[in-house]
Amino acid sequence: MKKKILVAIFALIFSVNMAVFAQTKAPVEKPVSAVASVSETINPLDLVNNPKNYLNRQIKIKADFDKFSTLGLDYKPAFMDSQKYIGFLIQRADVKNNVIPLSELKLFLTREKAEELIDLESGDEIEFSGKVFSTALGDPWVEVTDVSILNTKSKKVSKKD
Repeated sequence: MKKKILVAIFALIFSVNMAVFAQTKAPVEKPVSAVASVSETINPLDLVNNPKNYLNRQIKIKADFDKFSTLGLDYKPAFMDSQKYIGFLIQRADVKNNVIPLSELKLFLTREKAEELIDLESGDEIEFSGKVFSTALGDPWVEVTDVSILNTKSKKVSKKD
């Protein structure tokens, strides 16, 4: 008799919990806050030194453009199709007497957007934003979504005159 009562109580508790569970609504996705989608302005050397700290984050960087490149395209662990994307390099800000590219930072831009920037020259000051999508090989890999030209090399020369 005690077993039947215990089984009945257990069945009652279980059915009540199942009914409550069935009535609960699916969790509502929280909207992405405006703050989370805003790009954080960072130093490119900080990004290179601590790529995992920036993984899946929106970033913004000001730097001097170096050149377009195919470096890192079609690399399977952080695949960016060379038919759709082109890479570019920026200059190291920590070296003043020589022009050295920051090749540890893998930057990718759609070929369509790159065509709009075809007149960029080495030394032109740019600002770009994008998302760090991988840290393959211990390097940051960034899909760049926006690029603005802040200063061109020819304008920099004329300012010094």
